[in-house]
Amino acid sequence: MADTTTTTTTIQSSVDPDVASGVAQFLAPVVIDLTALVVNGKQAHWHVRGSSFIGVHELLDDVVAHAQEWADLAAERIVALGLPVDARLSTVAAKTTTPELTAGFSQIGNTIAEVVAQIDAILVSVNTAVAELDEIDPSSQDVAIEIARGLDKDRWFLSAHVSA
Repeated sequence: MADTTTTTTTIQSSVDPDVASGVAQFLAPVVIDLTALVVNGKQAHWHVRGSSFIGVHELLDDVVAHAQEWADLAAERIVALGLPVDARLSTVAAKTTTPELTAGFSQIGNTIAEVVAQIDAILVSVNTAVAELDEIDPSSQDVAIEIARGLDKDRWFLSAHVSA
């Protein structure tokens, strides 16, 4: 049986607790959605099919690596402010706003459309964080802006594979 004991260690932050709470309110959903993209992006990477397979296959690995990096960046910002982050698999599955990915093999156009839809859902959370963190904590807003900029670029790279 797994040990479910919770240990609490407080790390003092120089940031007001209300500010930390506000940051967590807006960055935690970003962590959740980016973590979902990591898993779903690998699923898409393994199952994509089509004439441009290798390029899309490798691009999806980049998308996954970026999502993992940004989830870590946002989570570490919350933790640096003294609050925990819950990105356990069960929590991510219950709370993500990303649409479900089709199971099994998928043609490139469909795969890209589904991953772009995931990115679009994450951008809603990220853009909310950018707007709300402006008044709460500019340093945390910078984190959200960096993530938004990167997601926009990944979205562009994916979309370029299917645009006429």
